[in-house]
Amino acid sequence: MFYRFFVFVFLMCSFCMSAQNKYKKTYYNNGQLKEEGWQNNTQKNGYWKFYYSNGKKQKEGRFKNNKPTKYWYFYRDDSSIKEEGHFLNGKKNSWWLFYNKAGEINHKCQLKNNQKNGFCFRYRQDKLIKAEKYRKGKKIKEWTNLKAFKKENKMSDLY
Repeated sequence: MFYRFFVFVFLMCSFCMSAQNKYKKTYYNNGQLKEEGWQNNTQKNGYWKFYYSNGKKQKEGRFKNNKPTKYWYFYRDDSSIKEEGHFLNGKKNSWWLFYNKAGEINHKCQLKNNQKNGFCFRYRQDKLIKAEKYRKGKKIKEWTNLKAFKKENKMSDLY
């Protein structure tokens, strides 16, 4: 009887240990860190960071069941910010910010299922130069006059 109980406890502990989150790191052939983060069995879960082969950060954010989720940051290989935004069920959603190489916001857009869907605002030297409206990735309207944009749209449409 004791032997069966011992085997049962051992098997349960082994199962529980294998299902726990483990911190994983992988490396490029040159020895540089490639990625690091929490993994449950073969699925990425929790916070992850990815790196270029030169050692600079490429992107960082959370996974849930191997899909990107919540807020993510993406960087160029010179470490400057490239874009940032929300993921939902592994796809880009909600507002995303896109930066030029000088680190200034170039444009910000509403996305749904990895496509522009809603408004995009284009900037030059931190000044708004035009607004665009998209539906399922296709541009349907453009404004270069802020007054006309405000007249035709409700501010509640921006949320």
